[in-house]
Amino acid sequence: MTTDPTRIEDLATPALLLDEGKMTRNIERLAARARALGVSLRPHLKTAKCIEIARRLGGDMPGPITVSTLAEAEAFHAAGHGDILYAVGIAPQKLARVQALREGGCDLTVILDSPEQAKAVAEARVPALIEIDSDGHRGGRRAEDPALIEIGRILYGAECLRGVMTHAGDSYGVRGEAAHAEFAERERRAVVAAAEVLRRDGLPCPAVSVGSTPTAHAARDLTGVTELRAGVYMFFDLVMAGIEVCETEDIALSVLTTVIGHQRDKGWIMIDAGWMAMSRDRGTAAQDVDQGYGLVCDAEGRILDGLIVGSANQEHGVVSLRPGADAALPDLPIGTRLRILPNHACATAAQHDRYHLLPAAGGAPKVWHRFGGW
Repeated sequence: MTTDPTRIEDLATPALLLDEGKMTRNIERLAARARALGVSLRPHLKTAKCIEIARRLGGDMPGPITVSTLAEAEAFHAAGHGDILYAVGIAPQKLARVQALREGGCDLTVILDSPEQAKAVAEARVPALIEIDSDGHRGGRRAEDPALIEIGRILYGAECLRGVMTHAGDSYGVRGEAAHAEFAERERRAVVAAAEVLRRDGLPCPAVSVGSTPTAHAARDLTGVTELRAGVYMFFDLVMAGIEVCETEDIALSVLTTVIGHQRDKGWIMIDAGWMAMSRDRGTAAQDVDQGYGLVCDAEGRILDGLIVGSANQEHGVVSLRPGADAALPDLPIGTRLRILPNHACATAAQHDRYHLLPAAGGAPKVWHRFGGW
């Protein structure tokens, strides 16, 4: 029988680290913001996929949550969460699993944006939110679309209409609080307008749901909205730092890695964390500062000036100076431990089956297991 390491130095690498203190501050920051805006918070757990993290959100009374897979819904319901929004457009073939969850006591709501989906959902007697397009980013209907009323009437006839929801995904493409606040207002206006269209037709619209991590942190007025959703805010990442939703010091997730070699003539330091540990996500490549496959820190989490994971193979990462850096390549002997801050926390976490939690009070790391699947 193996036992969990009692020191970070003893962890096998690559390993996914989670800073408890930073995560807790991130969670509390958005909870306070939702209270100030007068809306409920429905955290999205697609990034975390972890029961222990979910427990940090609602204390002894698990609150409403959002998921992106039915596997998440099943796991979190088994852990006590009874109010779940499945925030991916429903496929009729998945309704049997949805019904099984509901028959087991889970108040699971789905989303949709077509009459075809609405008919299948109405036949299955499953509650739904209508997805509203607030920025052209993905799916959804506009408030002025005649199909909105058609969908609403189909759902209402089966007593399945719960309301409307939207996601301002294009907010990830702009930088700064002012730009994100503008997207938040666009998001609010779109979903409130859709709710008003339904109500004028005599259709109930109790839930009016908005959410993305950038707009959740920048919204100034959520009049007409009932709930706020966000997910990656628990951890943050380099993409969020790059668009000024957080600072790099707020990023709670990192990958622990070990130096395994050098190519000194090329200015390379080889590590044992490649894209299988970091993911292939290069979300910062389109930003003003390209962070490669991740930003390099020392074993304590302090950023090493000018160093990024410039390239990656499946199990090898190449640490190098970023183009134009004034810093000198540091002497990092074989066996040196480093931490890499990820571009996209969701994608990096998905490469691992557990978090090694670094307790805020210090002491040995704890293992918190993740789950995957759909």
